[in-house]
This record gives sequence, structure tokens and C-alpha cells, in this order.
Amino acid sequence: MTTTPSADSRIEAVAARLKAAVRERAEALGPPPVWQPIWKRPRKPKSIKAKKAELAKQRKRLKAAGVRRFYGAQARRPRPRQNRIGSAAARRDARALSRMRHSNAWLW
Repeated sequence: MTTTPSADSRIEAVAARLKAAVRERAEALGPPPVWQPIWKRPRKPKSIKAKKAELAKQRKRLKAAGVRRFYGAQARRPRPRQNRIGSAAARRDARALSRMRHSNAWLW
């Protein structure tokens, strides 16, 4: 890649200083650490305060879910009366069939 020489020597001086600073910083920091997957890195233990805050957040979330579940079931609670009356006969039949199935009457 060819570049045209810059008209201003000050730009070149600034670029040279930047390169030198980058080189010095790299030498001071040393070689980059060996790459490790995140799950193998040692974990920084959480402070007690952070742990309690996380648990409080989780408790709040689970409580909200329980409330939602409760009110979701309540919404379906008042069932139409006609449906209950109609299904009483079906329940009676099912009960009779169940009794037959669990008895040993079919053996004789």
C-alpha cells in the first residue's frame, strides 16, 4: 500500500509519538493472558450484600409469578352453571365405569 507523504511533518511526529506510547504500554503490560473460556475462569465471589439483593430479587419474581398464577386461575373460577349440571351425569357415568374397571366383576 503506497501512501503519499504528508505535507506536515508535525502529523508524522505525533504518529511516531503515538506508536512509541503504544509500544511502551504493551511492554509494561506484558504478553496478553492465555485465553480461557468464561466458564473456566475463577469466579469473583459475590459480597453478602450482592447475594442478598439477588435473592430478594428472585423472591420478588417468584412471588409475582405465584400471584399471577393465582389470579389466572381465579379468572376461570365462576364456571357457567349449565355446564356443571350437564357434566353431573357424565361424572356419574364415569364413576360407575371406574368402579366397574377397578372391580373384578368381569372375571365371572
